[in-house]
Amino acid sequence: MITKALKQGLTLAVVMSFLVGCSNSDTKPVEPTTTGTATTAAPTETAAPLSSVVYFDFDQYSLTAESRAVLLAHADKLKGASVAVRLEGHADERGSREYNLALGEKRANAVRDFLVTQGVNGSSLEVVSFGEEQPAATGSDEASWAQNRRVEVKY
Repeated sequence: MITKALKQGLTLAVVMSFLVGCSNSDTKPVEPTTTGTATTAAPTETAAPLSSVVYFDFDQYSLTAESRAVLLAHADKLKGASVAVRLEGHADERGSREYNLALGEKRANAVRDFLVTQGVNGSSLEVVSFGEEQPAATGSDEASWAQNRRVEVKY
């Protein structure tokens, strides 16, 4: 069961990384320049900043397709690097303190496990859970709770 889920997750990750790599949001046409008989175009895209936060659904610690795409970029950055990274798990205010600490840890471990399957050295990844203790947003509504259900990747 776990093997099948892992294979499906890895397949989805590969497909998402392909789609992310092939996407082009630049709609402005590039003017070609002609030199002799060869035509070349100057590159116009710049790299987007790498998000350091992965968000989760309510009471969940499974990775979404969007979070996998973000983590694939982190994995590429971390492969072969000797950088210590802390994965900080968080939860919203709903549930007991103990439950939210456990949920934050499960979320951080899900991120860690995904990065390790992508070739990142597991000994360079530290998992910490803050549960509900360090909210990103202080409101008691769905928008605030959604911001608090997260794992922060800290270099």
